[in-house]
Amino acid sequence: MPRLTVAGKTAEWSADKRLVNAIEDMGIHIGHRCGGKARCTTCRVIFVSGEPDTMTAAEYEKLKERGLLGEYRLSCQILCTHDMEVKAVMTLENQEGWTDTGPRPADTVEPAAEWFPTSTFGA
Repeated sequence: MPRLTVAGKTAEWSADKRLVNAIEDMGIHIGHRCGGKARCTTCRVIFVSGEPDTMTAAEYEKLKERGLLGEYRLSCQILCTHDMEVKAVMTLENQEGWTDTGPRPADTVEPAAEWFPTSTFGA
């Protein structure tokens, strides 16, 4: 099973587990203010290792729109298909004024996902 490391914690997850939910289930209060629908970018992560070479069109569009493409990835649009280590950027603990992280994202990637090689987007 693929291993995820975040904030010094490591856990194994099935390959169909959304990265945002895996991080949350590890006790890291990562943001997902839009409920994991690639609209808000509060679930952004920085990859230390194991960055996927695929991306959903929704992730690409949102990161490009916000000027974040190439700096961050959206954990709501990534599955735990292989070993990876990430840093959660926006958490309940480091965001002033947050009282929660947002509604829990569904178990499946939303909007309906089709993954493309990142080279398709020039990312």
